[in-house]
Formats: sequence, C-alpha cells, structure tokens
Amino acid sequence: MLDRFKAVLFQANMRRRKVSPECATAIEFVPSSITQPLDLRELFVREAPLEIDLGCGDGAFLTALARQNPHRNFLGFERLLGRMGSCCRKAAALTNIRVVRIDTTYAVEHLLSPGTVSVFHVLFPDPWPKRRHHRRRAFTPDFISGIDRALVPDGLLHIATDHAEYFSEMRRLVLPAFAISAEAATYPPTTFERKFAALGTPVYRLLLRKVSPVK
Repeated sequence: MLDRFKAVLFQANMRRRKVSPECATAIEFVPSSITQPLDLRELFVREAPLEIDLGCGDGAFLTALARQNPHRNFLGFERLLGRMGSCCRKAAALTNIRVVRIDTTYAVEHLLSPGTVSVFHVLFPDPWPKRRHHRRRAFTPDFISGIDRALVPDGLLHIATDHAEYFSEMRRLVLPAFAISAEAATYPPTTFERKFAALGTPVYRLLLRKVSPVK
C-alpha cells in the first residue's frame, strides 16, 4: 500500500512538473511508468556497461566520466530542477548520457532491474548531521539492498563524503554485502569535491565490490 501511495505521488508530480529548457532534449528521459523497472533499450540505442550516478547534481562528475569512457553508458538520477538543467547543459554534446528527474532512493528501490548496473556512484549525499534528521539519510538497509540487487556480479559501489560520522555509518551498512576493492580508481572531481579541496576539507572515499549473488 505504501509503495502504491508513493507511486501516485510521483505520477502527480511528473504531470505538473516544470521542465528546464536545457532538459528539453534527448538527454532527459521521462519514464512511461515509475512503478515498473526502466527499459534500458529505451534510454540508450546500444548495449553497454551501465554506470549510475545517484544524485548527479550539476553533472560535472557524470559528464566528465562519460567523456572519459565513451564505450560505457551513464545514467544520472537527480531530484532538483535547477541541477537537472545544469547537467543537461553540460551533457548536450554527449550521446552516452541520460538523466531522470526523480528521487534517488525511490529509483533504486523501484526502477532498476536485477543485475543491470555495473557501477553505482553515490557521492556526497546529504549527511543530515543532526541526530533527529538521521532518518532522512539516503543510506539505509533498503537502499543498500536495492543497490546490491541492481548490480551485476562483482559490480562496484563508489561512495564519497566529507562527513566522518556518516562515512562510518555508510561503511557499516555496506560491508556485509560488499568488500573493499583492491582496484585503484581515479575519478574526476565533483563540484563539491573541488570546493572541499580548496578549503582543505578531508574527503572519505571507498570503492567496493559486490560479493553477494544477484537476487
């Protein structure tokens, strides 16, 4: 019943939402249904490994990664209209990116088929530092279960945050289903990461490999 209620709310929002002019292109994908998994053949004209940026923000990280890896497909989920516009503007010349305006936690739990994603990037999610707001954090057992289910065998989860306590909590939640990867990975910086670097703020990062089978 709760899932159906959420779906009704999202459908109503999709009908009345405004679309940024920058997103009125093939870059933005509007799902025909938000109660069924996305059909990846509708998003991309080719089959290729898929990487998803959960909360892609202004698209700085997503578009840089797509330029560096033209043989892979990239999908961004973002809730805020202004950030969607910035992302679409940056991605306008790229053919291997699509973005969907939707809540990331809902998308993970409902819009992704099992074993379809090669890499998830969850970078600088809102830490909601006050204890009474912790329930709003993206990282929950259900969120991790959704990521685990959508990843291919040996798929990767890349997480980063500037918040030490939240990093410890994320690490605690993911390690039962994931192992720390020994691979060295160099990723382009996000807009937030550039700001943190300029301020000398430490960034905590993990690259993890799925160890559980596809559910």
